Amino acid sequence: MIEVIGVRFKKAGKIYYFDPDGKKIEKGQYVIVETVRGVEFGKVVITNKKVDEQDVVLPLKKVMRIASDKDKIVVAENQESATEAYRVCGEKIIEHELEMNLVDVEYTFDRNKVIFYFTADGRVDFRNLVKDLAAVFKTRIELRQIGVRDEAKLLGGIGPCGRMLCCSTFLGDFEPVSIKMAKDQNLSLNPAKISGLCGRLMCCLKYENDDYETAKRELPDLGKSINTPFGRGKVVGLNILERMVQIEIPEKERVIEYTLDELIDQGVVHTQATE
Repeated sequence: MIEVIGVRFKKAGKIYYFDPDGKKIEKGQYVIVETVRGVEFGKVVITNKKVDEQDVVLPLKKVMRIASDKDKIVVAENQESATEAYRVCGEKIIEHELEMNLVDVEYTFDRNKVIFYFTADGRVDFRNLVKDLAAVFKTRIELRQIGVRDEAKLLGGIGPCGRMLCCSTFLGDFEPVSIKMAKDQNLSLNPAKISGLCGRLMCCLKYENDDYETAKRELPDLGKSINTPFGRGKVVGLNILERMVQIEIPEKERVIEYTLDELIDQGVVHTQATE
């Protein structure tokens, strides 16, 4: 086992593990750590805990120090500089007539690098742009092309549900979302109704998907012919979340609703194969 803390560098960013180096660090504190990008300022979201060495990528970087008020001032100054860098880069993009959309600019804590995030429909030759930016800012320049989902995560906004976007508030990583999830949940397949601000399928389709898949395995399929205490019938409706099944009994000219528990108690589910 190895002791770690979890640090996040953006509000809804991925959590990275670091070695607390013997320090007891409380959740919510800010720390200065060394990353592959350079020295960074991050927020502790997981306090000291023991994890299996197989669950982390070794060797872990050690926490350099707990952030001071002076460090927080540096972060604020970097954010102001990033705003100016955004303006300059925007002008340079227009000057070079590049087909790219600048989304965000970020300074590393030690100002060793400036990262420009952008979206574009295809590959962009930005070599001359990098040269111009390096001449202006006198530091390392990184231009990083991101997708539309990452753009929504950086910019934020209000989703169709009326709440702030999940990706910009609490989702650390994007998970695959498929149209099959919408079908399984009996949702409208109209792209305008199941797509988020980014134009991709909404991340929330994933939230209840496991529950729907479990329920579908437990419940009989639509159209399945089964025996009931009232005679032979056919499944004509399903309420997956409430585990309810509607069975049409032709001989009785009626539709009977059963719960899953009632079907199991009566052995209905297992009595007949699909016709």
